Amino acid sequence: MLKVGLFGATGRVGRLLIDDIKVEEEMALTCVYIYDRLDFSLDPSVLATNDMPTFVKDSELIIDFSTPEATQHLLEAALKNPTPLVIGTTGFNVHQMNLLKESSEKMPILYATNMSLGVALLNKLVYMASATLKGFDIEIVEQHHRHKKDAPSGTALTLAESAASARHLNLDDVRVSGRNGIIGERSRDEIAVMALRGGDIVGRHTVGFYNDGEFIELNHTATSRNTFSKGAIRAAKWLQSQSNGLYAISDCLELK
Repeated sequence: MLKVGLFGATGRVGRLLIDDIKVEEEMALTCVYIYDRLDFSLDPSVLATNDMPTFVKDSELIIDFSTPEATQHLLEAALKNPTPLVIGTTGFNVHQMNLLKESSEKMPILYATNMSLGVALLNKLVYMASATLKGFDIEIVEQHHRHKKDAPSGTALTLAESAASARHLNLDDVRVSGRNGIIGERSRDEIAVMALRGGDIVGRHTVGFYNDGEFIELNHTATSRNTFSKGAIRAAKWLQSQSNGLYAISDCLELK
């Protein structure tokens, strides 16, 4: 039985993970980390703590859906007590990404900006389409609920990275995330990543390839956050037997 620690238990996906792990036969929730207070009840067998060393020590594997700052603290603690990590937090800065990579030398880490099987397949299709449709303009639009804090979404940026990589481009050199005023014609290599926020949209990502006379749009819509929690559980089962290293959701799903 895999003893799972949950980091970010009070968040939207964290609350779903608590319920989804309950029905799993191969794992059990044994510990949750709480920053301030817990406003819902837990099974008496689950330890709720705000002591990071205790949390890491009592977890055989940790699933994290929190904030970039919180994940940074988790990684710093895990470096002192290496523990497999499934990380679904998005919005990392350069330092936090470097810390993630450094930590993966000491423990297995699966980092995914989206735990969905459908998005993993979409990412592969975007790479293929970008490489094949070389003359087509690429525009990415992502939509999320009004409460989402980072923009563009981590998923949209991952899709953009795939599109740029397929054309041997550096995304930082070609990404556009806003247009306003007299900006001139669209450049040939430009990859636009636009963010929409409103209502309770779980997540929708559209990657369009546009040419004179035709266009193709690939899109994925998440209708429930359970797709993320169940994806994280699937990733945790896979990660527990892996060696140290940084893994993607495509590794877990064997999408090459």
